[in-house]
Amino acid sequence: MKHALEVNGLHKSFADTRSRGPQQVLVDVSFHIAEGEFVSLIGPSGSGKTTLFHLIGGLELPTSGDIRIDGRSTIGEQGHIAYMPQQASLMPWLTVSANIELALTISGLEKRHARQLAIEWLNRIGLGGTANQFPHLLSGGMQQRVSFLRALLSPKPLMCLDEPFGALDALTRMHMQTWLLSLWEEAKRSVLFVTHSIEEALLLSDRILVLSSAPATIVREIEVAFPRPRSEALWSDPAFVGMKQELYGLLKPAEARR
Repeated sequence: MKHALEVNGLHKSFADTRSRGPQQVLVDVSFHIAEGEFVSLIGPSGSGKTTLFHLIGGLELPTSGDIRIDGRSTIGEQGHIAYMPQQASLMPWLTVSANIELALTISGLEKRHARQLAIEWLNRIGLGGTANQFPHLLSGGMQQRVSFLRALLSPKPLMCLDEPFGALDALTRMHMQTWLLSLWEEAKRSVLFVTHSIEEALLLSDRILVLSSAPATIVREIEVAFPRPRSEALWSDPAFVGMKQELYGLLKPAEARR
């Protein structure tokens, strides 16, 4: 099976000026994401999830280890992933359509083709009427839809989504999860998804990687074998509840498990 992402023996340390020694953030992190697979990454706050994204995206250099995207080592190279941050990060001076078009042209698409794709997909997700509006006129959920569409339409083989629904209210977040599932099941892009929500990880993922507290390493890999398509009705399934409890136990601080 071809892998969209391979992370092998990744270590990352930062200089600590107070102790004059290195501060370890990631220790021997190894995992892969197959083509078309949805993998979630969960872990305690401060466990290095964002640092890992920075390494994969080429914004930071690892202390040691290798990162391969689509079969090629990409350490320190930017432009190989489609990234969706916690906030929508749409450019306020550009219209909704122009925000999507800009991302696509930067990725190498011809401007006219980028425009056609933006309009086509905005219509498909029910936001065609917002194409010529500016982002501040959209709700938080609508802005996140546009941000996700911008990442989805990128020709990059891997999407990295960094807690994209964390700032939304509970009801909007639930709707966004269902919407994301339906769109992903249609497009089947490779996804690495960071979340603090166990329920969200279980609802969306094919596999879940559990990071320890810093210095972080992967302590468990859990396959989520529930059939697709999925919905929130899954939350009452006894197997879902059991996996949720298992994950909660892994994320509890060591002293709380005693």
